[in-house]
Amino acid sequence: MFGNMKRGVNAYHNVSLETGITSASPHKLIVMLYDGALVALLGAKTNIAAGNIAAKGSAISKAISIIDNGLRASLDKNAGGEIAANLDALYDYMSRRLLHANLKNDVTIIDEVHGLLADLRGAWLEIGDKVQQPQQVAAPTAMPKAPTLASA
Repeated sequence: MFGNMKRGVNAYHNVSLETGITSASPHKLIVMLYDGALVALLGAKTNIAAGNIAAKGSAISKAISIIDNGLRASLDKNAGGEIAANLDALYDYMSRRLLHANLKNDVTIIDEVHGLLADLRGAWLEIGDKVQQPQQVAAPTAMPKAPTLASA
C-alpha cells in the first residue's frame, strides 16, 4: 500500500546528493569525487572478500570513472602547470593499476590506490581550509585623535 521503503530512502538520498552537488563549491566537488572513489574502492575490497566478482568489477569501474572523468577531467593543465601535469600522470597510473587489480582480484593494488587517493584528499582538504579562511584585516592599534579647536 505504501510502496517500497528502500525506494523512498533511495529517492531521499538522491535528492540530498543532488542538493549537495548543486550547492557545493568547486573545492567541495573535488572532495566529493575523492570520497566517491574511496567508497568505491572499499566496495571493491568487500566484494573481492565475498567472492562477488561482478560487483567487484562494477565498483572498480566506478572508481576508474571517477578518477578519469571527474578528477582527471577537472585538471586545468594550462593554469596548473607542472602540478596539473603530475596529477594527470598520477591519475593515469591509478587507473591503470585499478585495471590490473580488477583482472587479478588484487587487494594490495586497491589498497595502494586507496592510499594515494586518501593522501590527495587530505592535501586537498588542507588547501581548502586555507583558501576558505577569511583574511583577517589588521585592526588599528589606536584610534586616531580627533582634531581639537586648538589644532584646527
